[in-house]
Amino acid sequence: MKRREFIAAGLGLTLGARLAVAAPKKGPGTAESLDVEVWQGLRRQLFGERAIEIDVDAVIGLETPYRAADAASVPIAVRGHLDGADGRYIKRMWLLIDQNPTPVVGVFEFFPESGGADVETRVRVNDYTFVRAIAETSDDKLYMTANFVKASGGCSAPASKDPAAAAQSMGRMKLRIDPPPQPGGAARAQVLIRHPNVTGLAMDQLTRMYPQPHYVRKIEVRYRDRPVMNAEVTFAIAENPSFRFNFRHDGAGVLVVRAEDTEDGHFEARARVDENGMS
Repeated sequence: MKRREFIAAGLGLTLGARLAVAAPKKGPGTAESLDVEVWQGLRRQLFGERAIEIDVDAVIGLETPYRAADAASVPIAVRGHLDGADGRYIKRMWLLIDQNPTPVVGVFEFFPESGGADVETRVRVNDYTFVRAIAETSDDKLYMTANFVKASGGCSAPASKDPAAAAQSMGRMKLRIDPPPQPGGAARAQVLIRHPNVTGLAMDQLTRMYPQPHYVRKIEVRYRDRPVMNAEVTFAIAENPSFRFNFRHDGAGVLVVRAEDTEDGHFEARARVDENGMS
């Protein structure tokens, strides 16, 4: 997806599309419970008339809390369930939050070298809402799963650190790697990025002004110079972004994670991985 299309899709359904969403009466995952007005508009913008199958964990799974402890940092995990045995894999995944100012949290691109389309991160949730994950498989079919989450105010919550202090450490990255359970299998990695991920929706209590949005917008992961995961994300990702993902370990090499923010800041982390998958 081109960046212009991505931004338009995310911002096209902003504050003007704010209808109240009740908790689902027929249970998450059914067509009736998921067909709310915000989703109808978002679906048309992102997918047109393409068919989307309501998936019950056959292709993609979604893990979220039902009631969030902190609306500004809600843990979320998307699990891809295709093992590649039939030649299919998840090549793209959309993460959406219906009632956020920009419903598009991110678009993630995967490859055969990804070792599975698994992503864990933390997001901001602004109101009681459905959280959705839509997977596009390598045979161009779409599958959706969704959970209802109770949280509010996450996008307008104040930063946890003083802006000056946050600026001093901005861009520092840590990369952690868990070895694969078997040679040639999928290893697990986590990248942590020091970044305030400013939404622009939280008023500065001293100046009474709203700051310019400033957040990580792109992530690129490569192993042995082969693509593992690309992502375009929005300020719905929580402060100090964290991403856990898989990569296929097929020998010693270097895992590289690059990030870019909305002010053209570029950050990078590298980890050398040995034959056993240890960094």
